[in-house]
Amino acid sequence: MVKLIVCLAGMPGAGKSTIAEGLKSRGYDVVNMGDAVREEAAKRALEPSRENLGKLMLELRREHGQGAVAELVRPKIESSAAEVVLVDGIRSIEEVQAIRKFGNVRLLAVHASTSSRFDFLQRRGRPDDPQTRDHFVERDSRELGVGISNPIALSDEAISNTGMTKDELVETAFGIIRGWI
Repeated sequence: MVKLIVCLAGMPGAGKSTIAEGLKSRGYDVVNMGDAVREEAAKRALEPSRENLGKLMLELRREHGQGAVAELVRPKIESSAAEVVLVDGIRSIEEVQAIRKFGNVRLLAVHASTSSRFDFLQRRGRPDDPQTRDHFVERDSRELGVGISNPIALSDEAISNTGMTKDELVETAFGIIRGWI
């Protein structure tokens, strides 16, 4: 059986991780692209700050190509025994192309307003989350610069995370993914 790999694409704070965490209990494995960068930072003894992680993400892409972060998560995807693997945080079409080598890939985009995303990221509490509007705009610009808009625009399906509860967001994603299986 070829596993289904669902790549979750969306701007920071749109709801990708909410979907991923909500679907773990349904037997789906989750691989987080940001966690892969954070793990690489730890190997390099870098503090997981907003600045360091942003620089490292760009450095990895410069040194190893735009699909570099996808290669970091390859072992986790390949070793998964789950029927569905969710890849949280796709940032470029090159990452999608790299992941296509590991299974049947579908792209699910998650959209949310900038104000909703900023509010969520301020509350989430990761060390690299923007705490000011300027940092938020800077992060969005960096994400757009690496090509995040392409997998969002080329997604197989999209969810508008506007006025939804967490449960509604997760159920909507679950319904889409079940349709792909």
